[in-house]
Amino acid sequence: MSDVQSPVRIPLWAVLCGVAQQRPHAEALAAEDGRLTYRQLVESADNVARAMLALGLKHGDHIGLLRANSVSWAVHWYAAASLGLVTVPLNTRFRTEELSYGLGHEDIRALFCVDRFLGKIDFVGMLREIEPAIDSVLPGNVLPLLHNLIVDGEQVPAGARSQGDFLGAGVAIDDAELEAARNRVQADDTLLIQLTSGTTSYPKGVMLSHAAMLGVAKSVAGRIGVRADDRYFSPRPFYHVSGSTMSLLVALVEGACLVTAQTFDPGQALSIMAEERCTLTSGNDTMFLMMLADPGFDASKLHLRGGWAAASPHILRDVVELMGATEICNAYGLSEAAPNLVVSATSEPLAQRIDGYMLPHAGISIEIRDPHTGATLPPGEVGEICAKGWSLMKGYYKLPEQTAQTLRSGWLHTGDLGEMGVDGRLRFIGRLKDMFRVGGENVSPLEVEQVLLKHPSVELAQVVGVPDPRLGEVPAAYVTLRSGQHAETAELIAFCKQCCANFKVPRYLSVVEGFESIGMTGSSKVQKNRLREHAIKEFGLG
Repeated sequence: MSDVQSPVRIPLWAVLCGVAQQRPHAEALAAEDGRLTYRQLVESADNVARAMLALGLKHGDHIGLLRANSVSWAVHWYAAASLGLVTVPLNTRFRTEELSYGLGHEDIRALFCVDRFLGKIDFVGMLREIEPAIDSVLPGNVLPLLHNLIVDGEQVPAGARSQGDFLGAGVAIDDAELEAARNRVQADDTLLIQLTSGTTSYPKGVMLSHAAMLGVAKSVAGRIGVRADDRYFSPRPFYHVSGSTMSLLVALVEGACLVTAQTFDPGQALSIMAEERCTLTSGNDTMFLMMLADPGFDASKLHLRGGWAAASPHILRDVVELMGATEICNAYGLSEAAPNLVVSATSEPLAQRIDGYMLPHAGISIEIRDPHTGATLPPGEVGEICAKGWSLMKGYYKLPEQTAQTLRSGWLHTGDLGEMGVDGRLRFIGRLKDMFRVGGENVSPLEVEQVLLKHPSVELAQVVGVPDPRLGEVPAAYVTLRSGQHAETAELIAFCKQCCANFKVPRYLSVVEGFESIGMTGSSKVQKNRLREHAIKEFGLG
């Protein structure tokens, strides 16, 4: 195990100020609520930081952000980070019960939100249902630690403050008090608590340090070749580390401009990338397929050079050949690793960049272990991905048992399946929890999906295990087809029979137009648990 530390050993505010000194007039952020240069970003964050101090917030206190991707989101995060506050990004798709849990369990003392999201989701109404005291005086009985609610918008409850009043109070904080607060911040302090997407239980709060998130951003930026003059479009939600670390910070560490949008819409994404002359982007299978299938897709309007993706090889080839992103790189990670462990590099040949085998960052050790015995497996064998090094989380907030179960002797047990090559490169196979057994044989959904993707008509494939009275479970598949293509269910099943062992062949298969109605996460990933429930109902297996 290497004792190499994070490549960034200073806190976030110091990184931002360093970039602003070097590139004060360069554009830092562009979104639907405006755009800021690096100098303006520092000035805006200064104003918000003073106002946060005026609220009485102190080093280590938790604040919540409930708003869409925006310049304002970034300004509040950087301001909080400069004071040593811990930001808890709240998913804009949360419903009342999930939001209540996040506010309470993560001990949020001040919540910064917009009154409505996309003109239709009433955040203030949800908060009123959770904590009625927002209409009188905070704190209330339900959330006794929530002392301040700052609302950006017209609908400001009696117990809350408007964004304008909040900022106005900051003028009372002098430079000495602001500087003293910032001098207390260390690189190993917790920067952010990432709420993992809980599919079967409440989310866990992953505690990530300044050094871990910035170190990942610096290493990833180097691998994918980010330059100061790049314009990087990422609609990845800021409430997830793919948006905070892999978007905001990846741009920041090289002084590039991050261009974003409130939500992912394929047509809008293509328009933004064209108008802003974006050179980098990021996405997953679903996002890229939606853009490529959009009626307004016109490769001649794009200026892409590269970026990163978590996508299958055949889709990445389309991104290269049809979107022009010739330097696109593949990546794998998880929230508990801030969130990246391995990523390919622009210096590698295209085939190597997209085949799924990627090198770990310097100072990150990875082993493949038998999930049942814990024994380390040799190259070429599939097992659980375990990692050790500077990018790992500090633990789950207030969940010591879950932390001990996931972090054992300094090793992060990811719950993911992978395979190591003889050259030390890692390939992600699938989620351990998504694996299912067919008559005693282990089946990885990703393995069956990769077979289906080899069919010339198939655009996207998703596979789950469904109940079977004889074999326990069998594969069920859902596929979307490429534009203008046609394929019958029987044809696709027959294709699988020619390409893989019989126990891996889908017993049930359905051709669908898309997965939006079945259920997707905020980061445009198909939710396997909801897909399985859908399959059980559709195929009458309940």
